[in-house]
Amino acid sequence: MAATSTTHLFQTRMFFPPTTIAPLTSPFSTFLGPHQRLLSKGCRRIGQRRRCRHSMFVNAKLLLKDGTLSVNGKDALKGVPENVVVTPFTGSSAFIGATCADASSRLVFKLGVIQYAFFSVGDVRLLCLYRFKIWWMIPRVGNSGRDIPIETQMLLMEAREGNSQSSKEHNSYFIFLPVLDGEFRSSLQGNSSNELELCVESGDPEVVTSQFLNAVFMNYGGHPFDLVKESMKVLSEHTGTFSLRETKQMPGMLDCFGWCTWDAFYHSVNPQGIKDGLGSLSEGGTPAKFLIIDDGWQDTVNEFQKDGEPFIEGSQFGGRLISIKENSKFRAVGDVTESGAPVSLKDFVSEIKSSFGLKYVYVWHALLGYWGGLDPNASGTKKYDPKLRYPVQSPGNLANTRDLSIDAMEKYGIGVMDPAKISEFYDDLHSYLVSQNIDGVKVDVQNILETISSGLGGRVLLTRRFQQELEKSISTNFQDNSIICCMAHNTDSTYHSKQSAITRASDDYYPKNPTTQSLHIAAIAFNSIFFGEIVVPDWDMFYSLHDAAEFHAVARAVGGCGVYVSDKPGQHDFNVLKKLVLPDGSVLRARYPGRPSRDCLFIDPVMDKKSLLKIWNLNKCGGVVGIFNCQGTGSWPGLESNAEEDITFELSGKVSPSDIEYFEEVSTGPWTQDCAVFRFNTGSLTRLSKEESFDITLKVLQCEVFTVSPIMVYNQTIQFAPIGLTNMYNSGGAVEAVDSSDSSGSKIHITGRGGGDFGAYSNLKPKSCYVNSEDLEFQFREEDNFFGVTIRAKTSSWEITICY
Repeated sequence: MAATSTTHLFQTRMFFPPTTIAPLTSPFSTFLGPHQRLLSKGCRRIGQRRRCRHSMFVNAKLLLKDGTLSVNGKDALKGVPENVVVTPFTGSSAFIGATCADASSRLVFKLGVIQYAFFSVGDVRLLCLYRFKIWWMIPRVGNSGRDIPIETQMLLMEAREGNSQSSKEHNSYFIFLPVLDGEFRSSLQGNSSNELELCVESGDPEVVTSQFLNAVFMNYGGHPFDLVKESMKVLSEHTGTFSLRETKQMPGMLDCFGWCTWDAFYHSVNPQGIKDGLGSLSEGGTPAKFLIIDDGWQDTVNEFQKDGEPFIEGSQFGGRLISIKENSKFRAVGDVTESGAPVSLKDFVSEIKSSFGLKYVYVWHALLGYWGGLDPNASGTKKYDPKLRYPVQSPGNLANTRDLSIDAMEKYGIGVMDPAKISEFYDDLHSYLVSQNIDGVKVDVQNILETISSGLGGRVLLTRRFQQELEKSISTNFQDNSIICCMAHNTDSTYHSKQSAITRASDDYYPKNPTTQSLHIAAIAFNSIFFGEIVVPDWDMFYSLHDAAEFHAVARAVGGCGVYVSDKPGQHDFNVLKKLVLPDGSVLRARYPGRPSRDCLFIDPVMDKKSLLKIWNLNKCGGVVGIFNCQGTGSWPGLESNAEEDITFELSGKVSPSDIEYFEEVSTGPWTQDCAVFRFNTGSLTRLSKEESFDITLKVLQCEVFTVSPIMVYNQTIQFAPIGLTNMYNSGGAVEAVDSSDSSGSKIHITGRGGGDFGAYSNLKPKSCYVNSEDLEFQFREEDNFFGVTIRAKTSSWEITICY
């Protein structure tokens, strides 16, 4: 099966006459306009193809000359081989591909050398986001091609001018994004010769080609976050296959505190246990308004694990779905009184919504129904014509870390529905769930499609079909874009995300494994650089009663994500939860995905034994920075060290308001150029200029939060900056707006939500303070200009008027 279609491109006459060149594959190959599809003057003809060797464009920055690819005088690759094709897109960007003599379903090409020995040491740093196992992505940093792991899905390169201490304004950045070229999916990797390599594969031996002209998108810029954002925007418009996060409908559950049943019960989840968990959270003052009933509610069968026999590790992944309905734990089969089960899932969901004030109830299911797919012999699934297929992983996945679940699925097989029945299956399942008062779904095991695509058109085509039908069903059946995607860290899925707005951004939370707690936080922060442009990264559940509970809680407070725990009933730390959750069950979610600060982008905060991790975000009227000591408790997969780690050491670092990107969004108007910086753990308030910094020291698995608010000028004399609810980790998330609208200019009005202790910076001591028109006493500290007033605990929204 050929994966190409002929396309005619017309070259600008000032360079060369019109010509027909190599066919470009859709969808990633059809966006370039005729005046942008410029090949070089020195192109050499290969059969009917032309290949770019030396390109020079009027008013453009991109240059491929003598085997060196550069932009704006900065070298991106040296030693670019003859068969590499560069198609300029804009002055700073291009698509990179390659050709070969023989067609294949999987090919690896050398693109050029990333080895900057010709610069001074330390001039170039790399950040790779790569799949360390089939389901999940983690970061890796380095400074040469040999440091780029197999299955890299985003490569960000920093080229610094002068010595290694140059200011960030003089740094330049390249991004390499392996994309989908027709029916082929691309990834990057390095080799021992410091060469950047391109791997393209279809996942189906019948889907072959010999040319991949638009396999990698390369772009260049001076601001790393702008560069990623602009590059993803270009690709979204270029392909039409995925949409940006900011264009998507956000599910309402993101702003609610949630509880997931997985780590509380695992497969033993049951109605009474759910009631107990919801009850204990509510009684403690942090009611869950969002519930995920995870794995364990479905009607499944497992022929590989018999009742009463010793447990076989991995056999749980051999279970198959036998109907779309709930199992007997959630639906009475016989006498209701004897079984203790509710009449139906609907009866149970309606009861807990009424009793505990739940707004959203989601249930878990796998992309193919269950881990082992659909049972081919069950009457409830036979209509979808499932056939047993055995997953085959690509060599790229096999080169990194294997996973128990995929090993088991390779052993037991998966009941895969007829692709012609995808729409019917999802519509049947989701319409049934809606009839049971379910509000949405968490859809897991999504990357499995790449392993079963042989004979089905390949991994890209199969993923596209499933993703389109899944999102169509979500849109048809649910009212709130109610889906959380999971185990979906391949670009096959990412670049087909048109509607889905939430994706798990990390491997599982493992409460019993002390070596993975810091890795979990660091991985999500770095993965959010990439995923955050397309979805809201989901940080997974955590235990509030745990040695690393606050570490996880603070990360979610600054992560701009949904917040949900998986506590066992009655096992909660409300001291932690009440700093995350308001009494009405809502959370103070920051505006953007939390990402590492710019000075953390190319360091290893887990294993270099010297660096703290800083994660920045913005609220409506200020910013927030979380600082974490992730060192000394674990090793990245593939970089394991046998040496004993000293987990007691402290690390110091610097924190500055300048760690927060896009601060101008919250500092428009009469800004003093200074900021009020509130330190959560100590309650201290400091005035700093935006470029000033201060030192912080943290022990292993310790963290701190700083709320940063621009000090604005009102009525020429009042300098004021709201901090927000100082009893909450993300204090500034409570503030909705600040203004001084009265004619005298002697009043400041702040609107917001949630009860607790409100704080602010004020250069003058106010005369009075009103909260929702009630005159209240306030405190004012002369030594640091801290203003504070207590808002009644059950106040949902408020307007504070401060009079001077």
